[in-house]
Amino acid sequence: MATFGTLSDRLTETFRNLRTKGKLSPADVDGTVREIRRALLDADVALAVVKDFTAKVRERALGDEVNRALNPAQQVVQIVNEELVAILGGQQRRLQFAKTPPTVIMLAGLQGSGKTTFAGKLAKLLEKEGHTPLLVAADLQRPNAVNQLQVVAERAGAAIYAPEPGNGVGDPVRVARDGVEHARRAQHDTVIIDTAGRLGVDAELMRQAADIRAATNPDEVLFVIDAMIGQDAVNTAKAFQEGVDFTGVVLSKLDGDARGGAALSVASVTGRPIIYASTGEGLDDLEPFHPDRMAGRILDLGDILTLIEQAQQAFDEEEARKVAEKLATEQFTLEDFLAQMQQMRKMGSMKKMLGMLPGMGQMKQQLDDFDEREIDRTEAIIRSMTPAERRNTKLLNGSRRLRIARGSGVTVTDVNQLVQRFEQAAKMMKTVARGGVPNIPGMGAMGKPGASSKRGKPQKKKGSRSGNPAKRAAENAGIAQSPEPTGSGFGLGGTATPSAADLSELQKLLRKG
Repeated sequence: MATFGTLSDRLTETFRNLRTKGKLSPADVDGTVREIRRALLDADVALAVVKDFTAKVRERALGDEVNRALNPAQQVVQIVNEELVAILGGQQRRLQFAKTPPTVIMLAGLQGSGKTTFAGKLAKLLEKEGHTPLLVAADLQRPNAVNQLQVVAERAGAAIYAPEPGNGVGDPVRVARDGVEHARRAQHDTVIIDTAGRLGVDAELMRQAADIRAATNPDEVLFVIDAMIGQDAVNTAKAFQEGVDFTGVVLSKLDGDARGGAALSVASVTGRPIIYASTGEGLDDLEPFHPDRMAGRILDLGDILTLIEQAQQAFDEEEARKVAEKLATEQFTLEDFLAQMQQMRKMGSMKKMLGMLPGMGQMKQQLDDFDEREIDRTEAIIRSMTPAERRNTKLLNGSRRLRIARGSGVTVTDVNQLVQRFEQAAKMMKTVARGGVPNIPGMGAMGKPGASSKRGKPQKKKGSRSGNPAKRAAENAGIAQSPEPTGSGFGLGGTATPSAADLSELQKLLRKG
């Protein structure tokens, strides 16, 4: 996640320096805590939050739990991870729905924080979950705010109640109250009220927001805050909490390149949970906020659970079963490959998905170099083939490949290399479908970082040559029990980190080679 890029880099480097130490002295702990403090302050985290956070980390790092740890560096990372989860809110908090519909959700925040866009995103998300949301245009102050919400509602496929033109015309309190009544009559089970914001906190804004809250008695008041505004987020959040109060927080623009201090400050300072995080400009770029997963991303430990959830939403289970059967029986074709690519695209940006894997923060250059347009080129080549050619690549003689290249705007070499890569990938996937471990040229057995590139066999560790039989037996037992190295963040275990070669293989499959 781009917002935490610099913070993640700083913390990663700090913990990397600890891995060479077998035992941590108080000086080592103090030096580490000092670097963490600097990294958090540079990320615009509120000073009070930084002081409390680093004090807890120092106290635990100097305690018995680290002194007795077999790997104190990993133990310190675990402590930082747990404390990060704590300041991000601890447990995930979901929306609370009314026992008797409609559930009323009021949005509050400064102008430009992303309230209107979030309203559309939330409406679309709720519709996916089986709800029938109604958007209420109660921002009658900002120019064209009503029109913007109407456009967003149309894109989201959601109903909207907008009786007033806005631009300073109309009573927002009456519109909000009437909107709830309209939802009750039209049997909408959820109402999302978009309220006015200002460029800064002022008495008029607070009075209007408080009046709307009193008139509609909302079940949730969500404070939408721009994750890019840094330390000002704390003052703004406190002002809204005192003037209107809110039940939860929404972080918008988490895909930006700001330092991310708002996310690490607002939950801790206000005591209110972060419920959603907006991670892009599209209406599908909204995620329920999980403190533990966000902490994992910050510490470059990955976010596999979110990746799995996105895959479950994008991929059809029955279709996946058919593909698995085709792989096992060597019937996987370019048509199937195209269908799988299209399902992957439903998950969103390939870079974003790869960025959720553990340790990918250490491979930013490779991720930046990954060109997602290669997927479009690959799709163009496959679509330029006839159905028979997609099903059987052996039909692709020279003249057919020339026709395909011209039809897709690429060279014959590009077509040749795509076909070659596809055939290699099909063989690898067939091996996986049958329960084997595939070999990737130059990488050895896939998924085994210590594997030799020759014949895909892992290199065996040599046994002890000690002349003392007891010592030799002990050393050989240690070698047999030593775990396979993994590439996950800071050696904490889990999924192995993709190497540069892994990304290269993926890129080559989609590109010119």
